[in-house]
Order: sequence, then structure tokens, then C-alpha cells
Amino acid sequence: QVQLVESGGGLVQAGGSLRLSCAASGRTFSSFNMGWFRQAPGKEREFVATVSWSGGNTNYADSVKGRFTISRDNSKNTVYLQMNSLKPEDTAVYYCAAQGRFSSKYDFWGQGTQVTVSS
Repeated sequence: QVQLVESGGGLVQAGGSLRLSCAASGRTFSSFNMGWFRQAPGKEREFVATVSWSGGNTNYADSVKGRFTISRDNSKNTVYLQMNSLKPEDTAVYYCAAQGRFSSKYDFWGQGTQVTVSS
């Protein structure tokens, strides 16, 4: 079992920045690929970014590529999402999730943190 707790959300003006954090506890954090997802009101949850267990590989949704950066610190059991040049359409609840290295799906999810970008 892995417990995930997100933090760092808030209200920011368009063009601003936020850094989300996701602290993990439980099973060995470094054995999991980690991802960030988001869900806007009235929309389905969508993929934002992922980082491999080692931190060596990352992948991003086209909508955030060049603006968001995912990273992890395995010594702190934490994954981050640095969000720059924020747009109103980035407004959503952001979730982090953990995927076992050999799993085909994300097995553990946090409770989410709200990000609101005003125009």
C-alpha cells in the first residue's frame, strides 16, 4: 500500500507559477513510476505528466509540454510538478498517482489539490 498526499495548489493569475508536491509513504517509493493527472469541472480526468521510477524518463501531455516539469526526489519520497506560464484552462484538481514498475495501471492515488488560474 502507498499513501499519497498532494500539496501546493492554490489560486494564481494567468502567467504565474505553482509547484505541486506529492509526498508518499508506505511501500518503497523508488519502485514506483509516478504520474500527475488533473480533472476540470465537468470533464474527465486527464493525464498530465509521468516520471519513471529512476527519474530518468519523463512524458508530458501536449497541452503542458514546455510549461510543466515533473521531477522526483527518491530520498524524500516526493514527486513534484513545476507549473509555469499557467493558463485559465489549467484550472483543475490535480492528482498524483503511483504505478508499480511492472503494472499496466496506476494503483494508488492521492486526494487531489485544487489549482485555480484566474484570467
